[in-house]
Amino acid sequence: MSYLVRRLLENTANESVIHGQYETSESRPDDLVFPTPRDDEKPAPPFAETGVSSIPTTQESFANEPHTDFSYEDSHHVISRALDQTMPLLGQTISYAVAANVPCHGPLLVSINPSQPDQVIATFPTVSPDDIDPLVRDARAHMASWRRVPARTRADLLFRTATLMRNQRAELAAWEILETGKPWREADADVAEAIDFLEFYGRDMRRLGQPQRLGTEPGELNQRVYLPRGLALVLPPWNFSLAIPTGLVSAALVSGNIVLFKPSERAPMMGHHLNRLLIEAGLPEGVLHFLPGGPDLGKALVRHPSIHLIAFTGSQAVGLNILQEASQVSPGQQHIKHVIAEMGGKNAIIVDETADLDEAVSGVLDSATGYQGQKCSACSRVIVLDSVYHVFLERLKQAASSIPVGPPTQAKNRMGPLIDDRALERVRHYVELGKKDGNCLLDRQVMGPGYFQGPVILTNLPPAHAVVQEEIFGPVMVVFSVKTIREAFRLANDSPFALTGGIYSRSPANLQLAREQLEVGNLYLNRPITGSLVGRQPFGGHRLSGIGKKAGGHGYLEQFMVEKIITENTLRRGFAPTS
Repeated sequence: MSYLVRRLLENTANESVIHGQYETSESRPDDLVFPTPRDDEKPAPPFAETGVSSIPTTQESFANEPHTDFSYEDSHHVISRALDQTMPLLGQTISYAVAANVPCHGPLLVSINPSQPDQVIATFPTVSPDDIDPLVRDARAHMASWRRVPARTRADLLFRTATLMRNQRAELAAWEILETGKPWREADADVAEAIDFLEFYGRDMRRLGQPQRLGTEPGELNQRVYLPRGLALVLPPWNFSLAIPTGLVSAALVSGNIVLFKPSERAPMMGHHLNRLLIEAGLPEGVLHFLPGGPDLGKALVRHPSIHLIAFTGSQAVGLNILQEASQVSPGQQHIKHVIAEMGGKNAIIVDETADLDEAVSGVLDSATGYQGQKCSACSRVIVLDSVYHVFLERLKQAASSIPVGPPTQAKNRMGPLIDDRALERVRHYVELGKKDGNCLLDRQVMGPGYFQGPVILTNLPPAHAVVQEEIFGPVMVVFSVKTIREAFRLANDSPFALTGGIYSRSPANLQLAREQLEVGNLYLNRPITGSLVGRQPFGGHRLSGIGKKAGGHGYLEQFMVEKIITENTLRRGFAPTS
């Protein structure tokens, strides 16, 4: 009976073919009921030998870069071959140009493989925090020339970089698998998102680069124009080690700013590849300054009075410190530093009594264990209605027990390592705290040599507990049982963060309540709460999850510029303007 009801619900859905044929007195034409998929809707084919996408970079309409379909055997061969070709390149010392001939007197930065900590990915010489003044002066010297470059020309640079990324997609994914421990699908998706940012922001800058007329009153011309802020400091994280740096750097560059780019000390190699690709695409000298280094270098750059804009993604503690530092105005400083900060989440998924539990279990696990839970959007709290709590919990435990955990160089493993020993130590601290004050249903510890941790399921913890309230950045789920749906919403909103959240339900009333009451930046109904797509799901939150417009959406680029309104009395010209 339950299966019959499920099929009846599915086949009478508003989007179904059957409903589409009979929704009016006359059936719709077949080409509307059975539309031919657009090219951008079709699943991605296996990697071609060149990896080039079929989506042209010159079209004005934006389409997301398709993810690779790993059900094709050819796709596996391409990634395997890229990994084989990358292995002999490990362990090199990377050289890069530093402006004003600033010497690299800082400590060496060593990137390691978190699956195999004795394996060095690359070594980078670094600039000392005490030596950044001449470098900043050189960057300021290029501000005037870069801002005069037409917006369409800057956008074309992004499109050329996107083409290079498509051509090297498998190689970039291989480097990410090795340096940050991402499983194949996650690494491939990260490269695709980086391409999306380049394509989307390039198109958006073409729109914003044209003066916009305000009003049509006779005798007066009002225009809005956008101008770059000046010197932008970009501080990206390691967990999306190509996509987020690409989004931040490309947004700053295409809007006419000079960029100081300090990649995360945990993923400098992916930052190096982004810098390399932009230079290969034709970025002029002096516009982008690649500055790998540790936290001390980042702090010195944040404090520098010449910085106009800071674009940061990372932990709450670091983000709040940046906001505090940016509020200080040094002697002679004639501007207030503008900060864009995304600072994490403690995200909840609600499962009500009407939910399809198969879908709910799968969606919760995908959201909690994707990239080992090292996503600011990851699910860490699961709130389940009493009537289905025990059934759901048992299914969740069984499914989590079967997830393959191991080195991400092997395609079969859905979970790889945490990023380093500090991350593993932090996760273990919270797990032991949860065991002490609650019940542990599952704790899949994995022996080294890498920093592996399988899924963890905790129950019977109070809502105010540290494990429930603080971001852990690992595959740790706390499951709650509640009596009513409104209690579920109150518990979900009981967090200092407001980034992502979701609900699994087949009740229209509960879905509507979720729309109205869940206080998050990105709300997902009956699907995982991770994996937002540029253009379709602009990403970002509020409260302590950050400040600023949503990444990958219209309005994001405006943050990297200042808005100027120009009003002219056109009657004094002696002629009427044409625009």
